[in-house]
Amino acid sequence: MLRINDEITLADWELTESFSRSSGPGGQNVNKVETAVELRFEAERSPSLSGPVKTRLKRLAGRRWTLEGAIVIRAEETRSQIRNRELARERLVEMILKALVAPKRRIPTKPTYGSQKRRLATKTVRGAVKSLRGKVEPDE
Repeated sequence: MLRINDEITLADWELTESFSRSSGPGGQNVNKVETAVELRFEAERSPSLSGPVKTRLKRLAGRRWTLEGAIVIRAEETRSQIRNRELARERLVEMILKALVAPKRRIPTKPTYGSQKRRLATKTVRGAVKSLRGKVEPDE
């Protein structure tokens, strides 16, 4: 059971953890202890998340989203399996919390009257400068 916030809690069947040998620091410990954690969250089948949240979560997850609709998070930073489990779960919670926040809808604004006038004035000046660049005809 993983608690996201007051309303959302993930059931045990939605999360799967597998352990493997980690790369990186640890000396001989690396060769014998399975400290790396791979946390798999069945996001597509999850009843606790709504459709729009799942869509945003898919975009946030990027390549961590599998074809089956699961999110795979791998943690192997520390030498402790327990700490790596905590890190993976924290990352998942953080990702879901980000997906819960709906993006603010952009309201297109119109240019102000003053800015339109200034733009047209500079265009007029620029046009006058360019018109004076033409060929000079000899006076006779």
